[in-house]
Amino acid sequence: MSRNAIDTGIYIHWPFCKSKCPYCDFNVHVHDSIDQEAWKNAYVRALGHYAERFPERRIVSVFLGGGTPSLMPVETVGEILKTISNSWMLAQDAEVTLEANPTSVEAEKFRGFREAGINRVSLGVQSLDDEQLKFLGRKHSAKEAVQAIETARKIFDRYSFDLIYARPGQTLQEWETELRGALAHVDGHMSLYQLTIERSTPFYLAHEQGKFTMPAQELAADFYTLTQEIMEGAGLPAYEVSNHAKPGQESRHNRLYWEYGDYIGVGPGAHGRISVSSNIVSNDDIMDDLLDDANRYKVAIRDHQAPNVWLDRVDLKGHGGHPEQPLTPREKLLEALMMGLRLREGITLKHLRAKSGIDPADALHPKKLKQAVSEGWMVKDAKRLQLTREGWLRLNSLVPFILRDDF
Repeated sequence: MSRNAIDTGIYIHWPFCKSKCPYCDFNVHVHDSIDQEAWKNAYVRALGHYAERFPERRIVSVFLGGGTPSLMPVETVGEILKTISNSWMLAQDAEVTLEANPTSVEAEKFRGFREAGINRVSLGVQSLDDEQLKFLGRKHSAKEAVQAIETARKIFDRYSFDLIYARPGQTLQEWETELRGALAHVDGHMSLYQLTIERSTPFYLAHEQGKFTMPAQELAADFYTLTQEIMEGAGLPAYEVSNHAKPGQESRHNRLYWEYGDYIGVGPGAHGRISVSSNIVSNDDIMDDLLDDANRYKVAIRDHQAPNVWLDRVDLKGHGGHPEQPLTPREKLLEALMMGLRLREGITLKHLRAKSGIDPADALHPKKLKQAVSEGWMVKDAKRLQLTREGWLRLNSLVPFILRDDF
């Protein structure tokens, strides 16, 4: 393995759930029966393809998400992790995370997952109120959630869990009570997401039909501000828009995304971003204007979304991916900027230039940057762009705002 191996993460997407939550717009499917042997073999074969395609890698994190990957047999998880460690150099301190639903049946498998190589779990708790869990379509109770958290605490050195807030009819006082109660079960990391209504979900139709009302924009902002104040007071400040951690307990895998690092996505609908040295391809394969400051170009990889199609493609070709798509410098700058501004520390102009090959001065509008600073949305100096709490609330609209009109 070359000393120049690129630090890389691997995302494994397991597309199956026992049921689909009404707010979820992920690539999730409910099947009565799953050919577990076929799926295990497909992941192993697809990983082999990417190991051959991108060999010079040092794997620093693995994340098994979904779907509900805790429904996977322990043997399948073990074979996936064995294939990864046999195919690439695995960092000694690699973070290996499994998402799990906090039902008592799945919690009993935690010890087996740890023995297979999992060293961190992320639990989809979503609420510690039984009525709200029913509204959110969750199949576990608050008691089961707490039991699963405590099981994770005993078995794994690191664990995290998610909560959803700013729910219909929820008051600030109710959320404060729930969040402060949840902090008793937190160790080093917690993810807190405001409920959003996505177009392709049952919640969207119910909302359109007036079956429930979401908090107004000002109240939603108050929910966010209250959340930040409570978490900072508890020693778990936001290191990213929706993620909180004690220093050193941040999700290393997710930081790869936000720092615009390299990661390989395997499984139905999984995405990846991979930097490839221009030295290993001919000039006919790439154009010079796609290169970044490290003389590499970056490709987007995306696996077929439909589970059966993905499985058939792996059987036929050895992988389930669409053709690789080289990213233009503009695409790289936009992605790096959007990801980097999600982080508490923001993004340096040097990093933005290195990741895209574009001078930020050619892409960012100086007057609009100045306005963003004067409005209190952004902090900027000669080296760095960083959003304030008010800026985080406007992230999706702020990024296109600060770009030059002709970029």
